[in-house]
Amino acid sequence: MKIAVLITFLAFNACSTNKANAVVQEQKNKVIHEQVDGQEVAYFASGCFWCVEAVFESVRGVSEVISGYSGGESKNPTYKDVSRGLTKHAEAVKVYYDPEVISYETLVEVFYGSHDPTTLNRQGPDRGPHYRSSIFYRNDEEKTIAENFTAELSKSGMFDAPIVTEIVMFTAWYDAEDYHQDYERLNPNQPYIRSVSVPRLNRFKAKFPHLLKETHGTH
Repeated sequence: MKIAVLITFLAFNACSTNKANAVVQEQKNKVIHEQVDGQEVAYFASGCFWCVEAVFESVRGVSEVISGYSGGESKNPTYKDVSRGLTKHAEAVKVYYDPEVISYETLVEVFYGSHDPTTLNRQGPDRGPHYRSSIFYRNDEEKTIAENFTAELSKSGMFDAPIVTEIVMFTAWYDAEDYHQDYERLNPNQPYIRSVSVPRLNRFKAKFPHLLKETHGTH
């Protein structure tokens, strides 16, 4: 019985535990927030970055999504320290996008449409401040868009509880370790991916089919 309980716990908290079959590579520890090849970049956090990365990767106009850490105080955070709550960072994503194809406001819509922004420091089975809901704005324009969208969403009555998403200024970014990148795509049969990440992605796809890349159908 104890073994069965342990297996279940590990499956549903996989984003908080290093995988036995993952090759842990040295962290890149880059701080990057400039435009690349005409692309703009946006930063969000809404739970396990495996899930969030997969959602934004499915959106038309998004060219690349990187999993990483932001919103904390420590430099060069590691997954182990972030997961233990030692750095105050959130698991976050850096989204490269073409502003000619998709707007920042639509990315905010994707952000809110792909998670529950009313659960404080929690998303699905994942709990802790590093799973908080955050929008990291880089300038006054992004701040205004995020605040206005949030205010309208709050008034809409879409949620039964208050939105607890924090809207804070972006300060620094750190890439997550290599094995976290494209984790859902590279590990489709991993228990957490099958039971949590893929259903979350498919719920988003069902709600926003008009935003999807042509190659992204439901799993």
